[in-house]
Amino acid sequence: MEFKLNIGCPKTKKSYKKDLKEEDCKPLIGKKIGDILKGESIDFPGYEFKITGGSDSSGFPMRFDVDGYQRKRILIASGVGIKKKKRKGIRLRKTVAGNTIHADTAQINLKIIKYGKDPLDKAAESEVKVEEAPKKEEKKEKKPEPKKEEVKQEEAVEVKEDKAPKKEKVKEEKTVEVKENKKE
Repeated sequence: MEFKLNIGCPKTKKSYKKDLKEEDCKPLIGKKIGDILKGESIDFPGYEFKITGGSDSSGFPMRFDVDGYQRKRILIASGVGIKKKKRKGIRLRKTVAGNTIHADTAQINLKIIKYGKDPLDKAAESEVKVEEAPKKEEKKEKKPEPKKEEVKQEEAVEVKEDKAPKKEKVKEEKTVEVKENKKE
């Protein structure tokens, strides 16, 4: 059980990410959307956060008006879990997760309510490891191969050359045979 936290900062309009290990997740279990969370419980002293949403391990979004932690198929017209409507008055039945955080929750969205002394970006960046992409090996230069069309044309030319002499030989033989028959 690991949670990914997306922390939104209303002042800077930036989002910070943090991964929580299993032992740090316990204070979040049982909290609901809209609850206030003290920053000390997730290693951000002095901060206070409001839980604004999240999603479960299958990607279904948490919805504030669905009680519990299980998934439910509800009929909704707008809001969380539905894309922008194409026509007015359309309601769709969609699967959403409940509003309570539990072990199957994968992501939790938080909003900063009260700021602490330390800037949030330093604390959040220390958790995220920046990995460099592996360097690509330089490719050796290859001689350009002839295109398929060129190869087919070369074969066609060779075939035509082979066929032409055969036809001439056949014609000569036929004419010779005809002449011999007339003499006798």
